[in-house]
Amino acid sequence: MAPYADGCSRRALGGFGLAALSAAAFGAGGPIALAQAQTTPRTAAPAAPGEPIKLGILHSLSGTMATSETTLKDVMLMLIEQRNAAGGLMGRKLEPVVTDPASNWPLFAEKARQLISRNKVAAVFGCWASVSRKSVLPVFEELNGVLFYPAQYEGNEGSRNVFYTGAAPARQAIPAADYLMREDKVQRWVLAGTDYVYPRTTNQILEAYLTQKGVAPGDIMISYTPFGQSDWQKVVAAIQRFGSAGKRTAVVSSIHGDANVAFYRELGNQGIKATQIPVVALSVGEEELAGMDTEPLLGHLAARNYFQSVDTDANKGFIGAWKKFIKDPKRTTNDPMEAHYIGFSMWCAAVEKAGSTDPDKVIEAMIGIAVPNLTGGYAAMMPNHHLTKPVLIGEVQDDGQFNVVWQTPTTMVTQE
Repeated sequence: MAPYADGCSRRALGGFGLAALSAAAFGAGGPIALAQAQTTPRTAAPAAPGEPIKLGILHSLSGTMATSETTLKDVMLMLIEQRNAAGGLMGRKLEPVVTDPASNWPLFAEKARQLISRNKVAAVFGCWASVSRKSVLPVFEELNGVLFYPAQYEGNEGSRNVFYTGAAPARQAIPAADYLMREDKVQRWVLAGTDYVYPRTTNQILEAYLTQKGVAPGDIMISYTPFGQSDWQKVVAAIQRFGSAGKRTAVVSSIHGDANVAFYRELGNQGIKATQIPVVALSVGEEELAGMDTEPLLGHLAARNYFQSVDTDANKGFIGAWKKFIKDPKRTTNDPMEAHYIGFSMWCAAVEKAGSTDPDKVIEAMIGIAVPNLTGGYAAMMPNHHLTKPVLIGEVQDDGQFNVVWQTPTTMVTQE
């Protein structure tokens, strides 16, 4: 019996076949998957007493995903610095090992292997795009490494060696669709995504969910574009035509990386405002908005588990520490940064609980650990290696921040 956030449970899933959608949206890493994974070779070794504990940071610092991932490297360096200033972990300093897989999906696997086998890291914090996580997954399972994955993703996965600290569809895409149907009376849907596994699987889940809710197939348009897409004229024109049928239309966007800059710019160029065709983004946050002209974006939405604008003491402290560390007033906080904040806190707690950095002992100790999140309440690690998290819908403001217009209650209930 593991807790999860009310509002993302059966009520949010409607009648969509709870067992099937739970496996897809929450991840399939239940007790059976965890037991099966224990047959993998045990080659990762804990750090020797007294030596620094090495932590791998596996984020793209160049290429199309650098816009999103560089800040995750930076926040990990901040968290490690803070921990060391407080005395480290079990009397030992933490040592970051930073590597740049350069938005090159096969290179992610090569860099992961180096971190575990050569650098002997105790855990790795990294990846964003699901294709990068899929690339490294066999490496972590072969070498018995531990990966903390901070990005929203498509579900349909469960690994003993991965802790998924970002949102799966039931804690992001499904509540976003419910919000648009309930509050904006949306009847026609554009599911626009980058052409890889996360958008495609998420859109399959959304399409089935919308159909179950009575949306006609002809009222669902699905569009995919490559990573780094820069020419959006035809796609945006098609969205505009689709939205001119006399029914309220919205876009659910799983467009990733720097392609978002050109996409939103083209929406503005073609005069599409949020009052006409609202866009709710699943992979746009404060860091991405920092590189955009927000004037044409006002009123568009994002569905996340965290926004910088959330007014809690914990978040104020986190933002203050970030500004002091990064020494750049323009740099913002965002959702995946909070996911790393939570994941790092949980890993430290699990190491202390286990009294060791040994992967097997840490993996076992992680289950049930709860730590404060930044939006109020606690995040708890469930047996399927996913977190309890609230869902927030934010509206783009002219200062590049999001005004939270809706969120799930933070009350924790039990999962059956």
